[in-house]
Amino acid sequence: MQYTNGGYYIATHDNPGYDPTISTWYWSPYSCTSTGGTTGGGGTGGGFVVSESQFNQMFPNRNSFYTYSGLTAALSAYPGFATTGSDTVKKQEAAAFLANVSHETGGLVYITEIDKSGNYCASEPYGCPAGTYSYYGRGPMQLSWNFNYKAAGDALGVDLLDTPSLVETNAAIAWKTGLWYWDTQTGPGTMTGHNAMVNGAGFGETIRSINGSIECNGGNAAEVQDRVTRYQNYAAILGVPTGGNLYC
Repeated sequence: MQYTNGGYYIATHDNPGYDPTISTWYWSPYSCTSTGGTTGGGGTGGGFVVSESQFNQMFPNRNSFYTYSGLTAALSAYPGFATTGSDTVKKQEAAAFLANVSHETGGLVYITEIDKSGNYCASEPYGCPAGTYSYYGRGPMQLSWNFNYKAAGDALGVDLLDTPSLVETNAAIAWKTGLWYWDTQTGPGTMTGHNAMVNGAGFGETIRSINGSIECNGGNAAEVQDRVTRYQNYAAILGVPTGGNLYC
């Protein structure tokens, strides 16, 4: 089918009525050059502002789990990502997102957090069906806590509450959870990472939306600097200025 955004989609699971641009568990982008469904890590770069060679330059030591095809397959879940504003703003947003996930994962090396002993099971009506200690950080944004797995899964049309392991075994789903947080969650900040970059608030506000006072306002200047340095490097690779307000 052709959706209102001009994209073509093919049904991959029985669909209870989810919008294909919101839930790509039930719909997969499709074109004559498609190499696979979004949930399997296939797909092509399409119009993504970061080429595969630039991605490889940014992450020379990355874990093979974090595939470029997995990232590009995930883009359809949030079509506003790196497609909003001028060409410069699009590249700045991509650089900002990738800089933050690089910091979170040590350059896309870690799929899960090192210490998995923490209890990330908050008191919620749905509980923690996968087990009390099952909601540790996973994926490019290190998705943590049962309520985040529930919310991300609901948004993506995937049952992450019962099967959180999907975030560490399926590259496209892992990337989608990162984009879910970036595009929809303000975290401890006042705006999403996406809005911070496309509305000119600056890279520093993306840090605030991820870790707030843990890093910002003097919380951990070294961690902030690492994020900023990565952003500066990635912006240079993409050939754009960083813009102002780099720090929080």
